Amino acid sequence: MELRHWVLVVFLASALFIHFRGKVRFPLKRALDFTIVLAPVNALMYLFSRVPAKAYLDPQQFPELAPLQANWQTIRDEALKLNDEGQIRAAASYNDIGFNSFFRTGWKRFYLTWYGKELSSANALCPQTVALLKSIPSIKAAMFASLPPGATLVRHRDPYAGSLRYHLGLTTPNDPGCFIEVDGQRYHWKDGEVVMFDETFIHHAANETQQQRVVLFCDVERPLHTAPVRWFNRMFATHVMAAASSQNETGDEPVGAINRFFAFAYQLRLKAKALKVSHRQVYYAGKWLLIVGLLWLLFY
Repeated sequence: MELRHWVLVVFLASALFIHFRGKVRFPLKRALDFTIVLAPVNALMYLFSRVPAKAYLDPQQFPELAPLQANWQTIRDEALKLNDEGQIRAAASYNDIGFNSFFRTGWKRFYLTWYGKELSSANALCPQTVALLKSIPSIKAAMFASLPPGATLVRHRDPYAGSLRYHLGLTTPNDPGCFIEVDGQRYHWKDGEVVMFDETFIHHAANETQQQRVVLFCDVERPLHTAPVRWFNRMFATHVMAAASSQNETGDEPVGAINRFFAFAYQLRLKAKALKVSHRQVYYAGKWLLIVGLLWLLFY
């Protein structure tokens, strides 16, 4: 076989591996998401991972993160002040590709750091939290994330397996009605408590209480075997994930190249979504034909 055919085999094998990973799966017609697009990268991350392949992870395996929980009340106070001022909010425009769909169901955020990109608003408004985050090199991105009463996050999986998700409860209902479910396993947030999970498993969340939930949300570098794979993961984060940077305020907080392109591409996406509503089967048939057509152009 030619090299391009081997590349196709690796891509398809990686995609199948990703699809069948975990107990909860999307139907095939929903399986074509960014996780599948990044399947070879993610398969590499899983194969060399130093943490077990399970939904929830023991925070004790990450002792470098302990200062966050030790200072959770300081972090909470800065988050509450921001919240009272209305700073934890949805993006003002289509410039946040990673979380755009969440805003429609009530989720809000305030960025603290993003894959090496500093935000002047975060440095000015929550200096103690930012200083703590900077002292922990394995934290690649962080934000305050709000789930107000009645808000939900639909079932999804994050596209990039080079990180793990960390949540520190700051102000929560402390109630099973405000929960996240990862690969079919449910957890409800508690003030001052940490939960870590693999965000590339299918998960969803809901706040069915009358109290807002605010957490410190971090992307933590996935521990990996071998220096070359760790180097690759860091280069991917530096050059690809960093390009998805967004902003808290317009002005001197630049938007990454991926989000600048997204602002344009989303106009096409809106037309596709209208087609999905009016002709659902046509939408999915077109989606599959587009993917197959691209693969054919690349490999044949």
